[in-house]
Amino acid sequence: MIEKQTGKQIKYLRTDNGLEFCSDEFNRLCKSEGIVRHLTVRHTPQQNGVAERMNRTIMEKVRCMLSNANLPKSFWAEAASTACFLINRSPSVAIEKKTPQEVWSGNPANYSDLKIFGCPAYAYVNNGKLEPRSIKCVFLGYKAGVKGYKLWCPENRKVVISRDVVFDETAMLPNLSLKDCSNKENQKQVEHQINTESTPQKYAEADLVAYALNVAEDIDANQEPSNYSEVISCEDSEKWMFAIQEEMESLHKNKTWDLVKLPKGKKTVRCKWVFKKKEGTPGVEEPKYKARLVAKGYSQAPGVDFTDVFSPVVKHSSIRALLGIVAMHDLELEQLDVKTAFLHGELEEDIYMQQPEGFTVSEKEDYVCLLKKSLYSLKQSPRQWYKRFDSFMTSHDFKRSSFDSCVYFKKNNDGSFVYLLLYVDDMLIATKDKGEIRKVKAQLSEEFDMKDLGPVKKILGMEILRDRKTSKLYLSQKGYIEKLLCRFNMRSAKPVSTPLAAHFRLSSALSLQSDDEIEYMSHVPYSSAVGSLMYAMVCSRPDLSYAVSAVSRYMANPGKEHWKAVQWILRYSRGTTDVCLQFGRTEDGVIGYVDADFAGDLDRRRSLTGYVFTIGGCAISWKATLQTTVTLSTTEAEYMAITEACKEAIWLKGLFSELNEDLQISTVFCDSQSAIFLTKDQMFHERTKHIDVWYHFVRDIIARGDIVVSKISTHENPADMMTKSLPITKFEHCLDLPNSADNLEEVPLQQVMSTPPQSTIDKPMIAAVLLRLKGVAAGNQ
Repeated sequence: MIEKQTGKQIKYLRTDNGLEFCSDEFNRLCKSEGIVRHLTVRHTPQQNGVAERMNRTIMEKVRCMLSNANLPKSFWAEAASTACFLINRSPSVAIEKKTPQEVWSGNPANYSDLKIFGCPAYAYVNNGKLEPRSIKCVFLGYKAGVKGYKLWCPENRKVVISRDVVFDETAMLPNLSLKDCSNKENQKQVEHQINTESTPQKYAEADLVAYALNVAEDIDANQEPSNYSEVISCEDSEKWMFAIQEEMESLHKNKTWDLVKLPKGKKTVRCKWVFKKKEGTPGVEEPKYKARLVAKGYSQAPGVDFTDVFSPVVKHSSIRALLGIVAMHDLELEQLDVKTAFLHGELEEDIYMQQPEGFTVSEKEDYVCLLKKSLYSLKQSPRQWYKRFDSFMTSHDFKRSSFDSCVYFKKNNDGSFVYLLLYVDDMLIATKDKGEIRKVKAQLSEEFDMKDLGPVKKILGMEILRDRKTSKLYLSQKGYIEKLLCRFNMRSAKPVSTPLAAHFRLSSALSLQSDDEIEYMSHVPYSSAVGSLMYAMVCSRPDLSYAVSAVSRYMANPGKEHWKAVQWILRYSRGTTDVCLQFGRTEDGVIGYVDADFAGDLDRRRSLTGYVFTIGGCAISWKATLQTTVTLSTTEAEYMAITEACKEAIWLKGLFSELNEDLQISTVFCDSQSAIFLTKDQMFHERTKHIDVWYHFVRDIIARGDIVVSKISTHENPADMMTKSLPITKFEHCLDLPNSADNLEEVPLQQVMSTPPQSTIDKPMIAAVLLRLKGVAAGNQ
């Protein structure tokens, strides 16, 4: 560029000894062009003083500009670019008080377009007759090669280039936070890169990478129009318009609204077009262009435009229970999807919406849409859709489960069942006869616009694989975990053998201490990583339960050690991407295992409850959570854990009694003899009277014979991995335990009741009693 723009050739190039300037490829280029290299001695930047002094000048201006404009550090690159733009147009003593721009091009600098960096700017837009004619932005500088201004629009979080701009240089905007404005997905990879650096000096380099990734994302995002005006002028205008026409046809077919005059005293809800381009398989499937008309539901007033908004979805335990039944009885399992599901909901309130942009009816420009059906982004849309679907199912002889509102079943004359599970607009249908599935599909298609996805392959990010010859069904999240590892830059991490090593002693004392650590952790995507791992744990990975439970307690204020623990879990996931749940044929019913870790929480000394329920050796329900109160002994902790497990057992028993009478749950195994004794006898009332009454309901359950709590050896209890960090041999043993029915040990009730176990009064309880006695004695004295 220098040679073409100035007609002069480069003779010398002076740099430091950094590897970015000393690659073999670059050295060969300089040698072939006859450019002589000047390299500084290491740790002597003064030898390249001209460049170093200019860096300082630029950064001093950047700090001042950001501070004056109340902008966060995330805009440092824009400020640096503007600083260079101004320096090139400022007189310099080194070139006889001329400007670099003039010396470079031979033309004097033009100052007529200069504006104050960071000032409010109003860019002209044309979004419709009734829409505002401008959007409020922040001035960020000048776009190279384009005759226009570079602006940041906080509303849609994009950089805008515009020439028709009105500036307000008399004021600055208040502090602009980018916590929600920056592209979180891209920052995750960058932030992990920051976390692995050893010194704060490298933050600036990582910020540069973050800026580059954000800019790259903005470029990609431009492929998807942000509003209707961009659709008209973009390259794929015809394809986007076809998608819009499809959406409008669907809305009219569904009779979503009527055009009416706006009644006095009523307000309208605005709407907007949302566009998404879904990339197809290269060479096989063409990209899909989708358009959705969504209401701006945030402007709805509670009590006026909506009341109740809650809508249930099927529980993951119910999904796994159905998969267990499918594998056991070799049922057909297929999947359906409802097109534009939310448009089927009947509205109970009068909601008025402006006419869609680009589709204003001629001679009725002042009319508004009185919504008859729900629309995407309305507060009540999910609830109204569920109510409509529930009404349809119950009117077609399906019964709704009293244990899960999104599980429907119907018993045929031959004794077989038809099952249907609903998660918003995704459905699973299972039955013995394919003809029954076709019948249900036909009924649904008459009422709703359905998409038949055939035999189930994937739902909610979970892959379902079947081997009908061996009657095996596999539930895997391999694809999700691989994306998760890629997102947090852990694809090449070294795998480890356990979810959380024993050397991690996590507590709030390890939270942020020094300023350096606060700065370090501000770039760490801790909450996002834990949340992503939590979804894997909830869906198909009970082996992650204890580890995710441990790190999730410090979401509000994590420290470096907590982040290392999260990275450890990701490394474990890296080596176990192929781990999945395996369902098969079995004569065993549902079996439960429960365990507790006494005072495992180092902060509040609360105990941890862990349980897992299996069907044919495959886990269908699990939990690892802190208990609500502090217990005084191991016995109490185990007793409370049994209570939690029995509550889940009752729910599962009720669910299976509806779905399949042959599958019942009757036994929960626990490794604490003393806790089992307390569940069956109230002899030691003095030792348990401080325990909340609601925990004692387990005694009634056991007395009625609904659930039997039986003894199992600690070494044979798979729930042990739900409550503590285990060595690799014990951890792998726990993973394999549910597959063997030989490990179960029933203790006769007579034996338990005749001689109380010695461990009923354990050391922590004795210590508590001694402390009380000591206090009483001191008071009497």
